[in-house]
Amino acid sequence: MSLNVEIFTDGACKGNPGPGGWGVLLRYGDLEKELYGGEPETTNNRMELMAAIEGLKALKRPCSVTLTTDSQYVRKGILEWMKGWKRKNWKNAAGQPVKNQDLWKMLDEQNQKHEVEWRWVRGHTGHRENEIADQLACKGAEEHKRS
Repeated sequence: MSLNVEIFTDGACKGNPGPGGWGVLLRYGDLEKELYGGEPETTNNRMELMAAIEGLKALKRPCSVTLTTDSQYVRKGILEWMKGWKRKNWKNAAGQPVKNQDLWKMLDEQNQKHEVEWRWVRGHTGHRENEIADQLACKGAEEHKRS
């Protein structure tokens, strides 16, 4: 895996649930690409997951990726909780079905295509790339508000 790519992700929701958006800033060397999207009725956690999924899906071949998110839910889910969920047939510690299982499975599939280092950054602290991802996520949410 020779390409080293940085991905910065964020999700936003106007109401939880409500219209939501996801934002991604991809960086390869000096090149940056912005992606965003959203849904009319969703949750913040789903949009955080979608941002990571869409960021990884945008890569056309296996890469070495540093993915930075401000979501502990996403980072801990992929690094700490997923093994147990899989072992328990996608049930959580309480024996209930894992929430957002559809997206966790998609993220797992994308994660396995690449060599991903998962990083966390505190949101809304002036971190340039996280602020850009946040603005993109908000744009996605705004575009999916019902009129």
